[in-house]
Amino acid sequence: MALIDRVPGDVNLYIGGMFTLRRRDALQQANITHVLSVLRLPLDQNLFSPFKQHMVVEVDDVDDENLLEHFPATNRFIQNGLDSGGGVLVHCAMGKSRSATCVMAYLMQKHNISPAQALSHVRQARSICEPNEGFMKQLELYGQMQMPDNVEDTPAYQRWVYLREVELSRACGQAPEAEKIRFEDEHVTDASADFELRCRKCRRPLATSQYLISHGSATPVIEEETEETPAVSPSRNCAHYFLDPLSWMRPELEQGKTEGRLECPKCHTNVGKYAWQGMQCSCSEWMLPAISLAKGRVDEVRKSVAEIRRPPGTAAAPPHPSRQNL
Repeated sequence: MALIDRVPGDVNLYIGGMFTLRRRDALQQANITHVLSVLRLPLDQNLFSPFKQHMVVEVDDVDDENLLEHFPATNRFIQNGLDSGGGVLVHCAMGKSRSATCVMAYLMQKHNISPAQALSHVRQARSICEPNEGFMKQLELYGQMQMPDNVEDTPAYQRWVYLREVELSRACGQAPEAEKIRFEDEHVTDASADFELRCRKCRRPLATSQYLISHGSATPVIEEETEETPAVSPSRNCAHYFLDPLSWMRPELEQGKTEGRLECPKCHTNVGKYAWQGMQCSCSEWMLPAISLAKGRVDEVRKSVAEIRRPPGTAAAPPHPSRQNL
């Protein structure tokens, strides 16, 4: 039986716990030159003196710890160690959750595989590997993001961080800090949409379909349209459209209130409400956070491609001078 656990494959990648570091002969035989420590415990630096490079990622083994932000750096460290011709040991306290997560992230990027496939592969080396639920969700998000070299610039990651901040604020009974609210229309570059929502009173565009959050039976059904007829039939069981924060909501959402109402920025009609602590839709689904437009206060309208690609609230281009007098 091997004294240290080698991940199957043609590279010298190993996984273990703290006790693995005391198996000096086995580590030397495996030509371990790089060690990645993924834990927050005080470390005896004498244990790492035999190795060329040592990297520490200080995280706890808890669901809400952000290990995702470290994946690019840990992947580079592992790859650099392997490229140098040496062996790499990734360890945490027990060699079960944190170390497994980092090895899985590396395998996912290296071989373009899913979290489930990566976990199955790691378990061939160390059967007790079991990332906690939060880390597994982060690995799933990492896969959905296509394992980028820079996760922090990825919209999906930024949105995930924003939702974590909302959840933390909710747990404290507070609204998110103003500078941490993510106004989605300021970040999304793809402005394509199937339809838009207009204020029923003044017809001011308030949102387009790509900012809606699907829930329950709230998925709209596209129907035939006329110029003034809604292009999408309202879902029968839901009285609200839930959506991401949009820039026209900024004056209200940055006040630090946990809940309030949303007014059309043009005619100041009450068009919806928000509750950072969450609220239950009429379809019985609980939404968190809850930022909504009331279906009775807005219309769904399918527009031309040129109009839909125009950001909500911006004016249409003026008519051509040659057509003004027609």
